[in-house]
Amino acid sequence: MNLNDLDKLSQSFSATEKMPVLFLGHGNPMNAIEENQFVKGFRAVAKTLLRPNAILCVSAHWYTNGTKVTAMEMPRTIHDFGGFPKELFEVEYPASGSPCLAQDTKILLQPTLVELDEKWGLDHGAWSVIKHLFPNADIPVVQLSIDYTKPAEYHFELAQKLNSLRNRGILIIGSGNIVHNLALVDWKNFEKDNHGHDWAIEARETLNNLLLNGDFKTLINYHQISKAINLAVPTPDHYLPLIYVLALRQKGESLELFNDKLVAGSLSMTSVKIS
Repeated sequence: MNLNDLDKLSQSFSATEKMPVLFLGHGNPMNAIEENQFVKGFRAVAKTLLRPNAILCVSAHWYTNGTKVTAMEMPRTIHDFGGFPKELFEVEYPASGSPCLAQDTKILLQPTLVELDEKWGLDHGAWSVIKHLFPNADIPVVQLSIDYTKPAEYHFELAQKLNSLRNRGILIIGSGNIVHNLALVDWKNFEKDNHGHDWAIEARETLNNLLLNGDFKTLINYHQISKAINLAVPTPDHYLPLIYVLALRQKGESLELFNDKLVAGSLSMTSVKIS
């Protein structure tokens, strides 16, 4: 960015101490309405946060050709799933949007072309977890899409351009799942605590060690690590929100894991806080 670009940023967000960054394993959409250990984990981490001026969320469920950012005043609650109880479809998360944050994000990500989107809203990767952090829906929320035509390294470099938002009270959240293979879900043991296939256990241990050791280069090139990792990340959509979060870590910042359990054999709820 040059000085002219900086001058274009809105003055809507006051300076704050640096906000943390979160990656949240969102898992089963039913987590939105159930009371369980993972929901309690989200609430516990919320208690450690300053109240943000706004939230910028990168969700696995907004996977687009090109990069988009929601720019409407009032985003709709999107129920982008099927086969769940009526109660889940009745959930609304009426947080406002933030056209100012959308415009600032567009400027910060130059020269990447970012479309200001008026159609999407908040998908369940966003609202199903943010509702546990801020149940009153009184923090503006903007979503940034993931360009499915680009590799992980591209997304890591793109995300680094957003770092200045952390000093303006913007809480940046990535929402996905690090281990996410729906084709290999063990439905018979869906409710079993911390249950993973052998390959999922191996992948979780490998990836957690890389996270805690700060080896982000290897994490960016995850598909080259092992067969277990390729089973854990068969498609990049749920993994790439983690890459956005890792890109925002600054020298000297800590990285903590929470909700670090496997579910149904082939999913992990592992979540990350950088501060």
